[in-house]
Amino acid sequence: MHTIHSSAACAVVLALLAACASSDADPAVGVEQSPLPTMQPVAVTAGDSARRADSAAPLPGDSAKPPAITVPSVRGRSKKDSLALVSAIRAGLKDTKWPVRGPTPLPGAILPSKRIVAYYGNPLSKRMGILGEIPSDQMLARLDREVAAWNKADPSTPVVPALHLIVVVAQGAPGRDGKYRLRMPDTLVEKVYSWAAQRNALLFLDIQVGHSNVQAEVPRLEQFLKRPNVHLGLDPEFSMKGGEKPGAKIGTLNASDVNWTVGYLSQLARTNNLPPKVLVVHRFTRKMLSGASDIRLDPRVQIVIDMDGWGAPWLKYDSYRDYVQREPVQFTGFKIFYHNDTKKGDPLLTAPEVLRLTPKPVYIQYQ
Repeated sequence: MHTIHSSAACAVVLALLAACASSDADPAVGVEQSPLPTMQPVAVTAGDSARRADSAAPLPGDSAKPPAITVPSVRGRSKKDSLALVSAIRAGLKDTKWPVRGPTPLPGAILPSKRIVAYYGNPLSKRMGILGEIPSDQMLARLDREVAAWNKADPSTPVVPALHLIVVVAQGAPGRDGKYRLRMPDTLVEKVYSWAAQRNALLFLDIQVGHSNVQAEVPRLEQFLKRPNVHLGLDPEFSMKGGEKPGAKIGTLNASDVNWTVGYLSQLARTNNLPPKVLVVHRFTRKMLSGASDIRLDPRVQIVIDMDGWGAPWLKYDSYRDYVQREPVQFTGFKIFYHNDTKKGDPLLTAPEVLRLTPKPVYIQYQ
């Protein structure tokens, strides 16, 4: 659980990240994604090597011993991590709902023929993600290296780089309008857009609505969303439908919120003759996105459900299986935290490891 404190001095307190948007504006508050909820992996057994799970026990409902599955060998991985990856792989292979029977991609669609690798954050805070943690030239150079790594790991799916900017930031105080959110200035969006242009990259605009809603926040970004290389993200963690302060508990969006946003983006693409938009929806608990099966697909909007919790590899694999793979929408994403995923000594997840998941994530985000 996050604890909200005053950020008048732009202090960082526990997982609450604060940064001043301007000298006369409300303080911008960005909150790191919550650790994944503790859960136990599906019970499987393996031989002495954590890299192989040849003797994995059948999952419930299996009538015979499943085929052997191998996973990449990474120094520092525990057997628990490897078995959780095997469990996630096997669950995906058994699931007949993938790939989702969605609309045929229109001309100009990015997914699924390409993979997006994005850097996330806000330049006003060094603690909200890699996008603002280091100078822009160093950040872009590091993104180049990640793009190269993913291209090497899966040459069949070329990588498109992206910057993912939190443009509406959840607040610990109500602000002048009582909405517990701060809208970033257009000048900041233009700055990050110019950084993206240096790499012919996409720009995602991410929204943490607080006590506001998507109907009020998305249309304000229309001038940017009319550009063919600008896309959208929604963060249910900070959508506080029950009136709580952002960070006091994990928030939620429902299918109607997503469907409204899809309809808006579809109409925008149709009216302005744009290629399909990509909509990223973050998720690391079941309640963050209610009614996922009621989300309607549209050929002009490609929906990614992004597993964005942090924690040990086994927790991340389990959450991908439980909250993304088991509730298909359209495409999948996976988030990697440079700091939070490694603070207990776990090596950072690698592209070959993540690519063993089924379905393979086509949107990768680094924070």
